[in-house]
Amino acid sequence: MIATDEQDLVAEVNRITGGKGARIAFDPVGGPQVEKLAEALSREGILFIYGALSGQTTPFPAGPAMLKALSVRGYTLFEVTSDQHRLKRGEDFVRQGLKEGALTPVIAKTFTLDQIVEAHRYMESNEQLGKIVVTVNS
Repeated sequence: MIATDEQDLVAEVNRITGGKGARIAFDPVGGPQVEKLAEALSREGILFIYGALSGQTTPFPAGPAMLKALSVRGYTLFEVTSDQHRLKRGEDFVRQGLKEGALTPVIAKTFTLDQIVEAHRYMESNEQLGKIVVTVNS
């Protein structure tokens, strides 16, 4: 994990990859940081932008895109959910992966329904790594 408030993103990615850069980056935040992500990619890398959490304008990283022949594309879940064939393939993939144990969900913490306030506070703390589960007793 790279703490971008404390570490140089490009330098850390280059250190981790032995100077090659990352092949793929997925960005849910957008905004000015996109330029750094593009700089951290390898030649012919792919940058998927699938969110705009920063609330700031997301510039197109023209320099790195041209110099490294990058692919930069947007993505929304609707690409899959609005196409019944792709949706079924995705559902089958997840079901099979869960059944075979190849996919295992990471559970950060479990709460009961009467602990919903605590669960929400935990979610707002952004301390979790994995899913927060709330169980409902019937």
